[in-house]
Amino acid sequence: MVPKNLRYAETHEWAVVEGDACTIGITKFAVEQLTDVVYIEIKKAAGDAVDAGEEFGEIESVKAVSGLYAPVGGTVTAVNQKIVGDPASISADPYGAGWIIQLKLAPGTTLDHLLTPEQYEKQIASQSHD
Repeated sequence: MVPKNLRYAETHEWAVVEGDACTIGITKFAVEQLTDVVYIEIKKAAGDAVDAGEEFGEIESVKAVSGLYAPVGGTVTAVNQKIVGDPASISADPYGAGWIIQLKLAPGTTLDHLLTPEQYEKQIASQSHD
């Protein structure tokens, strides 16, 4: 089950907006596909601009390295150093304590272009049968 209060990118990042702040993480489905997460690199720091669709980091497991892509653009306000220092912790709570970065959004930015929870559930259902 995917949280209903979030919006989702096809690349398995989630986003939630509160005011002009957007918190971004990766989905439980993505964490499960990666299995044992061993390393997370965030290529952006507080104050850096990031564009929608831009790679802002990488997540590495024993199986693969995957890019982390910003579902929306904005200015980085925070990086979750806890998951950088303890990459396995993202698996325990990918929708809460396992968030990756926070952005300050440009005025008028919305999440309307992202998948709804229902659309994302359909996407992962089709991918889990591949």
